Amino acid sequence: MSKVRHSPKAPTALRYLPPGTEVDAHRHDDHQIVYAGRGVLSVTTDAGSWIAPATRAVWVPAGTVHQHRAYGETDLHTVGLPTTDNPLGLSTPAVLAVGPLLRELILAYTKERMPGAERLRMRAVLLDQLRHAPQQPIRLPAARDPRLAAACALLDEDPADQRPLAALGAEVGASSRTLSRLFRAEMGMTFPQWRTQLRLHHALRLLAEGTPVTAVAHRSGWASASAFIDTFRRAFGHTPGRSR
Repeated sequence: MSKVRHSPKAPTALRYLPPGTEVDAHRHDDHQIVYAGRGVLSVTTDAGSWIAPATRAVWVPAGTVHQHRAYGETDLHTVGLPTTDNPLGLSTPAVLAVGPLLRELILAYTKERMPGAERLRMRAVLLDQLRHAPQQPIRLPAARDPRLAAACALLDEDPADQRPLAALGAEVGASSRTLSRLFRAEMGMTFPQWRTQLRLHHALRLLAEGTPVTAVAHRSGWASASAFIDTFRRAFGHTPGRSR
């Protein structure tokens, strides 16, 4: 993220992004809610990557340098909020669960024109809903140690790679014990937990691009479609077929 565009005010808007569209690195002086009403959106910062299907939104705190990428045809809804409006008190990016009411509020608030008084009332309800939105750990932290980063890059290139940590360590010059320690220290999770997160990220992208569920399962590293569906349902609350 070498060139960073500064937009003082975070926009509240609806924007259509064709598949593969990238929004370059930028930052706002406001907080921002980023939501894909259709398609799948990834949000990347120096701290890592977050991914948001239609049941999730990404909270981007004021001043955070971030960039987006769309997978599939994506409707990007963004809600800008002044720094005085931080209903969850979050100072770092986070993925928030989006229930039916919060979803409809975001859609209406970003695309419908209405009198000022009505808009203020809708915004108040939206903030109330955000206050009760649970955080969801669908993220991929950025690795700092070069050995860990190299191991992560191998699996990011091929999430279906089934090699154990020892075999990956041999390729990047670190023992399995060292990599296991680094995963806990830098990622805040074990290697199997991180690999599941990585595979879910890849699965969401493939689903948004129209890839059949069985193909998504195998290309993302699951032994069977049923195992993939079970993991996906536990992570997102619905089946991958519904996500497509």
